[in-house]
Amino acid sequence: MPAFVLRRTQKTFRAPVVTIDSPDELPIRWPQFLLLFAVLPLFGEVFHYLKVLPPMWALSKAFPIITLPLCFFAMKDGPAPRGSRQMLLSLLYLFLVPSFTAIFSFQQDFFLGLTAQVKLLPILYFFSFTGLLRLLKPTSSEIAKGFLYWGLLLFAVLVLLWILVPQSVYEVLHKAGDAPMFSHDSRGNRIRMPYLFGTIGIFYCFRRYFAEKNVKWLLATIVGFVSVIGLIRMRAAVLGLSLVFAINMLRFSKPKTRIVVLALLPFAGAALLSVPYVASTFNTGTQAGFDLRNGTIERAIAFLGNNPLRWAIGVGTITPLDTTGLIRYFNHSFFLADITWLGIVFEYGLIGAVLLLMIPVRGLWESRHVRASRQGAFLGSLQDYLIYSLLISTGYPLTMAPGEFAMILAILVHESARYGANDPRFRYS
Repeated sequence: MPAFVLRRTQKTFRAPVVTIDSPDELPIRWPQFLLLFAVLPLFGEVFHYLKVLPPMWALSKAFPIITLPLCFFAMKDGPAPRGSRQMLLSLLYLFLVPSFTAIFSFQQDFFLGLTAQVKLLPILYFFSFTGLLRLLKPTSSEIAKGFLYWGLLLFAVLVLLWILVPQSVYEVLHKAGDAPMFSHDSRGNRIRMPYLFGTIGIFYCFRRYFAEKNVKWLLATIVGFVSVIGLIRMRAAVLGLSLVFAINMLRFSKPKTRIVVLALLPFAGAALLSVPYVASTFNTGTQAGFDLRNGTIERAIAFLGNNPLRWAIGVGTITPLDTTGLIRYFNHSFFLADITWLGIVFEYGLIGAVLLLMIPVRGLWESRHVRASRQGAFLGSLQDYLIYSLLISTGYPLTMAPGEFAMILAILVHESARYGANDPRFRYS
């Protein structure tokens, strides 16, 4: 066959390119959107630690079980989502192995040990949220708008709480291990409020600014960042956001501009550390709680000892039904969340720590082809959130809200599989 005929034949059968508009351009199908919008904060564990809202807190705790039937749709409607085997094997290991090792480490009943792993049940959201996506079939625009509208709503609630809540509500003294929503300490008044959607919204605005060079997106980014610094006052969040901003500026800037950015980064870091409570991240004094964490680290390492099996598979932990917890064993305010990755190794071993780490890493792998463009801004902001979570994992452990990573991974797998090679947000060949 002549070469020009072959070329014409190949051109004739080439798959058409699917156009994916920016999330602010596609119309909303309100029934599907409202249902998705209603359940997004539950899948995102927004209420998981808000004991000031008992009904929503209880619903959030029970939601992994309530949504189990949705897993059926994840497997029924089409092939099993990519990553299913990894997520299922990880969940089985993280549930069963520490419950078994706790029998020997803390003389705890196996079934009581299972209750200590309830915090990991939201990993099931990978399957249940995928099932919901396949059932509702929301457009990319509806998913993006659901996240962004929740980010805007939670930002408005945060500002209103800061303005309206009286000083008497802020707790100065609270028991060890408790984290009240309103507290006052050396950082000033703080509002502990889950900011998943707000953080993703900030990253989205930052990406839209680089894609369009429109000042309104830069202003929105600055307003969101200032709210985290001034209202939430979480050191890990401030540093994590700053690092992701720096990474993306270097990624998205032109070569000549990149040199200028690199030159300015040290000054930006110095300005950030001029905020006293941010600088206290590196404080090793008593006021920063370093001595308490250091004592926990020493006791954890001593308990693991020189036994390689303990380091490999962990020693488990105490059921949350025991009010004294590990304090009774170590005669110390012993909280595994305080020592982050060492706490994860203590409970699950190095194998379990790797399995937990691979959940957000799998999300990064699935998002590796997301374009730095207007169309890819939302999926790119999900990628940014995974990077952000890994960066702050030395201060905020991955076990605190695993449902966030499971939901984000479900969206990335669903979107890339749904459009595949023809999605302009991905660079599949």
